[in-house]
Amino acid sequence: MSKIYTRTGDKGETGLFSSVRISKDSPRVRAYGDIDELNSVLGLVRASSKNEEMEVILERLQKELFAAGADLASPADESHNVPRVTEEMITGLEKTIDALEERLPRLNVFILPGGGETGARLHFARAVTRRAERDIIALSKIERVNSNLIPYFNRLSDLMFVMARSVNHREGHSEIEWHRSR
Repeated sequence: MSKIYTRTGDKGETGLFSSVRISKDSPRVRAYGDIDELNSVLGLVRASSKNEEMEVILERLQKELFAAGADLASPADESHNVPRVTEEMITGLEKTIDALEERLPRLNVFILPGGGETGARLHFARAVTRRAERDIIALSKIERVNSNLIPYFNRLSDLMFVMARSVNHREGHSEIEWHRSR
């Protein structure tokens, strides 16, 4: 039986798919670490969700996030046989957003993150998604990344927001509007 620990990271480095070793605090590792964190947050969302439609969506997203992490763990100019984020994944997010939004009241103001437990967790997932997006953008300024990654995470944050609204609407939690103090 193999052990969970390998000791290969004890000097602060980790390996990419190409077996190249890089620092665990590199922008690339930071970006796919954000994706790992987001996937864990979605696991928390699934643990509190009691909605079958959301379960199906969340499971799909978690699998796509594994592909996104693998994509980032193998630089875009390397030809390793790793999953990549595709345009079809982005289109899939857009279709899911559109389907959920059709059932929601129109929103013309900012709302405070919150609602029920699942909705609040989805709002938190949106914030983690935005951090992952920012770190992927920062990485793209110094290294080549798959051109689908930034649009994917941009749409994913929109989906997290719409899912939070959808869950809260379905569970009867009102949205608290934010208005500028005067």
